[in-house]
Formats: sequence, C-alpha cells, structure tokens
Amino acid sequence: LRSTYPLVIAGMKGWFADSIESTIRNLEEKGQVRLLGYVADGVLPQLYAGATVLLYPSLYEGFGLPPLEAMASGIPVITSNQSSMPEVVGDAGYTIDPGDTASMTAAMQALIEAADQRNICIERGLVRARRFSWERCAEQTLAVYQLALSGR
Repeated sequence: LRSTYPLVIAGMKGWFADSIESTIRNLEEKGQVRLLGYVADGVLPQLYAGATVLLYPSLYEGFGLPPLEAMASGIPVITSNQSSMPEVVGDAGYTIDPGDTASMTAAMQALIEAADQRNICIERGLVRARRFSWERCAEQTLAVYQLALSGR
C-alpha cells in the first residue's frame, strides 16, 4: 500500500523534524515517501489533482486553508480534531488526534481502500467547500469592524 500510495510531504521542514529525518530518508529510498520541501502556490493545484487523500495533522492552525482547498479540489481530508480544523472540515472528512499515529494510519488506510467512503468524503467536501468564499470572508470581516466601530 505504501509503495502504491506513497506519502508525499510538501512544505518546509518543521519543528523537531531532525528526530525523524533518518526514518523519512529510509522510507524515501524505498519509494514509500516523497519529500518535496517548499512548494510554490502555483504547484499546489497539481499536487491536489494527483492526491488520493490529504493528511493535514496540524497542531495549531489559524484557519486551515489546505484542507479547504483539498475539499474544493475533490480530495478527501484527514485533519486534526484541534483548533479550527473541525470547523473547516465539518462532517466532510475525518478528524483525528494529531498525536495519534495509529488513528492517522487507520484513517489513511480506510480512505485508500474503501472507494465508497472516499466518494462520500469527496461529495461532502465539495458541498462543504462551497460554504466558504473570499467574498463571504470579506463581508464578515467588515461586519466585525463595523460592530467594533459602533461601540457595541
């Protein structure tokens, strides 16, 4: 399964990554991991288009744009049950404890192996993603500023 669906890691090296770097390199040599490093915004649509699942186990997130972008691209999402992630994903994806590697593994395996469950997440994700827009974000931000300026 790992060779057919390698884990693609995109983004800058994070905190405490040194402790698992040798494991990642070993899996990369076996073809089970692809370590991309920084990826320009223009490349992200291509990554989403080639993905089977987005795993985004963030420990802290202000909003959660990658899971939203993935859902809008028809990609099932597995993300944290912390911070803003459950609010962004709703019932359209899987939420897991980002420190629980067993639940991450089980969720990835379930979505890779069960096309029916993957399709449910894709359909729900497309519907959920339509609830978010930059126009709506701007309108709600303006409303907050107007409320603050009114002194209420």
